[in-house]
Amino acid sequence: MVFNGNALIFFIWIVLVIWVIVLTVFLLRMIGHYNRLTKGISVHGLKEILEEILKTQNGLVAEKDRLNQELVSLAQDGTLHIQKIGLERFNPFSDTGGSQSFTLAILDGYDNGLVMTSLYARTGNRWYVKEVRLGKGKEYDLSKEELNAIHKAQIFKEKHV
Repeated sequence: MVFNGNALIFFIWIVLVIWVIVLTVFLLRMIGHYNRLTKGISVHGLKEILEEILKTQNGLVAEKDRLNQELVSLAQDGTLHIQKIGLERFNPFSDTGGSQSFTLAILDGYDNGLVMTSLYARTGNRWYVKEVRLGKGKEYDLSKEELNAIHKAQIFKEKHV
């Protein structure tokens, strides 16, 4: 098949027209997308809008980092607050009815704190308080009820974390 000069020019012209139509469609789609991005904003161009978004996003990243540091600080500080509570009721004397006596363990995140024991008898009620360090009595040995209360406090914390 032999093409003369006019047919070749016509073919190139058709290809160019199709190419211009395709580019026009892409351009119109891009203009529509640009208009949707900048809808309601007439003063700033897309570049300024994107720069403002990046500035805001960088500020949010810095704020997130600050909040994470604050959270770590609060978590570390929180270990020094009361976190574990255990209660053990018991009957130390055979002449009283029911388990009226109890031991209450109040501990922080490091198992430091105190145990309070209330011994109820017909003649009166006595209270004892012992300091606890790392889950053990600091100056005094702990009774089995006090150790049970500490153990219940530790289990309570594990179940509720």
